[in-house]
Amino acid sequence: MKNKWFCRLKQPNRLRLVRRLVAILILTSAALGGAEAAAWGSTPDWLRSAAVAALPKYPEETNAVQLLNEQTTTVGANGQVVTRYRRAYRILRPGGRSFGVVTVHFDSETSLTYLRAWCIPPTGKDYEVREKDAVETALDDDSLYADERQKVLRIPDSEPGSVVGYEYEQRRRPAILHDTWWFQEEVPVRQARYELALPPSWEYRSFWLNRAPQEPQQTGQNSWSWELQDIPPIENEPAMPAWEALAGRLGINYYPPQNPSGGGSRGSWKDIGVWYSRLASAAREDTPEIRQKASELTAGQTTALSKIQALAGFVQSNIRYVAIEIGIGGYQPHPASVTLASRYGDCKDKATLLAAMLQGIGIKSWYVLVNSERGVVSPDFPTLLDFDHVILAVQIPSEASQAGLWTRVEHKQLGSILFFDPTDPFVPFGYLPESLQDSYGLLVNDDGGDLVKLPLLAPALNRLVRFAKVTLKADGSVSGDVTELRWGAPASELRARLLSVPEVERQRILESLLSSSSGAFALAGSRVEGLDQIEGNLTIYYRFTAANYAQLAGDLLLVRPHVVGKNEEETLDTPDKVRKNPVQFRSAVLESESLEIQLPEGYQVDELPPATQVESGLWSYRSKVEATSNVVEYKRIYQIKGVLVPKASLSELMRLYRQVASDERASVVLRGSAIVHQ
Repeated sequence: MKNKWFCRLKQPNRLRLVRRLVAILILTSAALGGAEAAAWGSTPDWLRSAAVAALPKYPEETNAVQLLNEQTTTVGANGQVVTRYRRAYRILRPGGRSFGVVTVHFDSETSLTYLRAWCIPPTGKDYEVREKDAVETALDDDSLYADERQKVLRIPDSEPGSVVGYEYEQRRRPAILHDTWWFQEEVPVRQARYELALPPSWEYRSFWLNRAPQEPQQTGQNSWSWELQDIPPIENEPAMPAWEALAGRLGINYYPPQNPSGGGSRGSWKDIGVWYSRLASAAREDTPEIRQKASELTAGQTTALSKIQALAGFVQSNIRYVAIEIGIGGYQPHPASVTLASRYGDCKDKATLLAAMLQGIGIKSWYVLVNSERGVVSPDFPTLLDFDHVILAVQIPSEASQAGLWTRVEHKQLGSILFFDPTDPFVPFGYLPESLQDSYGLLVNDDGGDLVKLPLLAPALNRLVRFAKVTLKADGSVSGDVTELRWGAPASELRARLLSVPEVERQRILESLLSSSSGAFALAGSRVEGLDQIEGNLTIYYRFTAANYAQLAGDLLLVRPHVVGKNEEETLDTPDKVRKNPVQFRSAVLESESLEIQLPEGYQVDELPPATQVESGLWSYRSKVEATSNVVEYKRIYQIKGVLVPKASLSELMRLYRQVASDERASVVLRGSAIVHQ
């Protein structure tokens, strides 16, 4: 579950910006009021050439094609980086209008040199739209104050048949010498080019992700270019991994020649860790105020583990999430004493305060830089650019019991450590948010940085257990009482939904859970226990009614024994379309249901559906229906053992969904006596 308590480090989330284009389009349309074109006939040659190039035939549903994706990075001897971006699109369908909106990010360390855009309409003159017509907005609504801004420029007449293009230049002096070229889009890309120019004697390393490596062409003294053509789009599909985890990109680490003593950064994970450790070390000072607060919070606690949990709970629940990111502050945490005094901060501030408080009681901890989307960080490309969140690895005393410490691992150098996210208010100590599990994080230790794999919690730790007793009447209506026990991810997810809305709106969320089984169900009453206790189980009681649930056919009554609950992933099975992307589950999970249906008087079981059993390395599913004289009992258990289903296993997964769907639709046939039908 992605939620607002995940914060960003300095780099903006590219996919988030893409998803906001539609809203921005509405904003800028109103602000510009259909501004007149700034100049006629000023379209540059690169855009004209892209516009007249022949195109292959694309599927009818293609909204647009990117004619050109060009990025040129020039590095100065002083480390200043100048990057020029050029993009050109041909709009094919109304759904491609969003490509006529240009969004450019800048801040105090990344200046925008210029921004220009053009349109070549299918009829009439081409024209230019200039930077003065852009609307400037904040980059992120979650920040109390930040210097990160964006300019949004709408290109009028971005309609089917038009070619739109834009060019802008950014100047920056990055803390780490990295560059990323994203060359794959949600639409086809016809031509893509990346150019790199370095000072004499500088070197680079290239990293290809989600694409076979390609050798560059030498274009000059210490300059190179890479060119690609006809890159397929990444289609948006349900339950797919994060866009950034799938998109093809080229990563570049560049660096000056090493000095004779062997110093100098080579852009490794260790180098990134060294840089971040130095940047953040001063903020972790445990001042007298911090030590006093830690002493108050741990008073009465008799073990080191209980003291750790007391401090973790305080930072998690009592430090409000607010981001203030100015300049290097997008990466650098504020001093722990400031965060304690103000009672607010972002992810790195909360992690820093907890680290300082733990230090005050003699417990070590280490920053872990992560991405809030699983799969974005690749071990093959050492870069700071892919991190947008900070959590902690906490030293766990050797005598502490393993019970409840599910994210505890043994590190080869640091010993027993536990991963904990002080920012997410709904995930208890000993667990991790779903999207961080089975993903990579950079553990910043005393020796630098160590890229580690965060643990994936076992299915049994993410449980949903449902018990239901249902009464069936002869007219086909049902009523029943349901109890649901949730812990782990199912509990955290529902807690977040319920606690994020006013109490009067929570009933609607519970109704939506019930209506997923059948639109005819009506909630007659509900109760939730343990909502504010994130360390414990979440228990839900509800009563429902549904008219015409069972079908009457002469003296027969057909009733589905799977009355409540629905397997959401079943909707991924679309036999009429070949899926392009892997499937990613939110977490490993174990769900079980036990349901009793009290039969109406005068009816007996005539036929039961067969049992279902499916086993695989990634999932298992079992169900069975049994009957006594007046009760039908349905039981099933569903287990997801891993979170990523590769494309090679998709056909097997779809067969599972079809079997699950068939099992959920199967009916028990009841036959009524002659007395019932008189």
